[in-house]
Amino acid sequence: MKEGIHPNYYQAKVDCNCGNEFVTGSTKENIHVEVCSKCHSFYTGQQKTATARGRIDKFNRKYGVNAE
Repeated sequence: MKEGIHPNYYQAKVDCNCGNEFVTGSTKENIHVEVCSKCHSFYTGQQKTATARGRIDKFNRKYGVNAE
């Protein structure tokens, strides 16, 4: 590896909007994120499928699709 061309590597502290904090490696010292694995709906199982179900029903009614 060439000397002096690589960025500095830090143990970065990551702060989420939900209050969760964790440490990871990065070229930045501090990272702020809006969604992490503790508050993301996919990982918590709190997915809201009601709105998607409503859209599917609306599409089916509009185009006369029978769900059989």
